[in-house]
Amino acid sequence: MNEASEAWRRHALLSPAEMGEADRLTIAGGIPGSVLMENAGRAVADAVSRRWPRRPVLVLCGPGNNGGDGFVAARILAERGWPVRAALLGDRQALRGDAAVAAGRWTGPVEPLAMAGLEGAGIAPGLVIDALFGAGLARPIEGVARDVIAVLGDLPAPVVAVDVPSGVDGASGEVRGIAPPAALTVTFFRRKPGHVLLPGRVLCGETLLAQIGIPAAVLDQVAPQVAANHPDWWAAGFPWPGPGSHKYTRGHALVAGGAVMTGAGRLAARAAARAGAGLVTVAAPPPAFAIYAGALTGVIVQPAAGVGAFRDLLADRRRNAALIGPGAGVGAETRDKTLAILAAGKRAVLDADALTVFADEPRALFAAIRSDCVMTPHEGEFARVFGGAKELPGGRLERARRAARASGAVVLLKGNDTVVAAPDGRATINEGAPPELATAGSGDVLSGIVVGLLAQGMPAFEAAAAAVWLHADAARRLGPGLLAEDLVEALPAALAALKSRASRRGPA
Repeated sequence: MNEASEAWRRHALLSPAEMGEADRLTIAGGIPGSVLMENAGRAVADAVSRRWPRRPVLVLCGPGNNGGDGFVAARILAERGWPVRAALLGDRQALRGDAAVAAGRWTGPVEPLAMAGLEGAGIAPGLVIDALFGAGLARPIEGVARDVIAVLGDLPAPVVAVDVPSGVDGASGEVRGIAPPAALTVTFFRRKPGHVLLPGRVLCGETLLAQIGIPAAVLDQVAPQVAANHPDWWAAGFPWPGPGSHKYTRGHALVAGGAVMTGAGRLAARAAARAGAGLVTVAAPPPAFAIYAGALTGVIVQPAAGVGAFRDLLADRRRNAALIGPGAGVGAETRDKTLAILAAGKRAVLDADALTVFADEPRALFAAIRSDCVMTPHEGEFARVFGGAKELPGGRLERARRAARASGAVVLLKGNDTVVAAPDGRATINEGAPPELATAGSGDVLSGIVVGLLAQGMPAFEAAAAAVWLHADAARRLGPGLLAEDLVEALPAALAALKSRASRRGPA
């Protein structure tokens, strides 16, 4: 296994079903489930002990294995001298398997889960351990559990969640009816998509990953296809220039400039150049030629009057990657230019108007994709091309993966929790892009970075992931008040940090 594959496994995000399979394989390999539960509960107790001084603790236990983890944590904290109470949703006699064993080792009383337990417990300023429901919850929380969870956020006591805050779907990050905000979430072996997708990521608070005895070798069979976005798994393929590099070996990106909104094309072109493309050409409509030519230095500006002239620019094989969409306008010319790029076999980035123009005939767009193509929609553009919730149900991760399979393109679904999905099923989730990126033009810079990396030969999925990482890192370096044009100027620092990281790790 190469370094990139190992890094992918380190950053893998397992769905609840994949996590269940990892448990099953571990148990089949000779490690009892009771040992895994004991280790999980101890990890929760250890995390609590490290972060807070001794105080009264209320452990809310559910009827499954998540509740079993809670009983273990309760027992260990009590052994350490913490005042602990345990409350159970359901009948103790109904517990089965490892959860029943864990409950049996708890020697204190078990209260029924009830609002009265919270109101009269005197736990403030104590602590609540939420071990009601795990990541695999598939239905909305109802009844007394909902009532109890509803007041947790109003208590002065911090909440520590076991695996996920009860009600957070581990596969999507969506909330099944209700979920409490946790100060700390302790999860096991590998995180889940719900820990990094919104709103789950916010509700989890700090997420602590604990190892409980599941061997990494089980991932050979689980074969996770989703991972957190991180340079560990794509940086080895980043197209850094070498001693023999020159502008013609670093690719030539073509950016289709708009006739009215010229700022978008200019931002994208400069970002492509900053990302390392050896040459960048803007195809400028003649009425806007002077604007592009006067504003861009180091970028070639070529007049292109209509689709025919644009095809002539595409005919140059040295122009190996093309971007269309920023400021292009929603009309027949944008549609025809987009199809011309795809017909020419260029590595392509389709953004904004180049997606919206196919809202009425997305299949015509999908049928034209024959080479590496990255689509960079925000939620509105995504809905126009791929349909709303009825046509493509599920959370952001599931929808992006379905869209990539349907279109044959890498789909970069923008947001604070940007998802990049490939047609082969792989997907990555970027964690916590700065909210300051919510400003006009930032998406144009992102699409320019993507096409700059494609021009240098980086594979489409990895190029999209790297672009998202660099885009967010540049924004973090700028902080409040950033403008889209600032992002272009901050890219060298982000690139330098990436290169420094790679040099510290050594050769792949």
